[in-house]
Amino acid sequence: MTWLTVGTDAVLGVFALMFLLLWFKHRLRAFLAGAGVVVAYAISEVVKLIVQEDRPCRTRPSIAECPEPGDWSFPSNHSVIAGSSAMAIWALHRTYGWVAAVCAIAAASSRVIVGVHYVHDVMAGLALGALVSWGIAVLLEKRQRRAVTNADAPTVVMQRLR
Repeated sequence: MTWLTVGTDAVLGVFALMFLLLWFKHRLRAFLAGAGVVVAYAISEVVKLIVQEDRPCRTRPSIAECPEPGDWSFPSNHSVIAGSSAMAIWALHRTYGWVAAVCAIAAASSRVIVGVHYVHDVMAGLALGALVSWGIAVLLEKRQRRAVTNADAPTVVMQRLR
């Protein structure tokens, strides 16, 4: 096991720490953002079962240990988790979001460098994860706007009646 493989998993720990910190300010939104990461991961597992692309480490040497046969390459689960976490964190806190984006790119890159994924695996994983979390962030924003609009509705109606 190399520092690159350990680093990829450590980045996932950094995301978990960021979600924990954001929990104290955003409670439900942070929980739902984290749930979006789980949804993105589940979608990537379904895609893996459909595509069934072998990993590059099956045909050429790699730095990391090659996962068991049947653990498919496309899309990269690490990249899906990294992309969805980065987008979810970005939606909650811009500064943490920048850090998360850099960590996501580093985590995805390390999967190619150690030889367990192709470039298109990690690019698709980042895109899939970010898209799922972005969609959830948009839905949460619409829900929050609707709640604010509905809360103000009686006041607006009363003002128009005057």
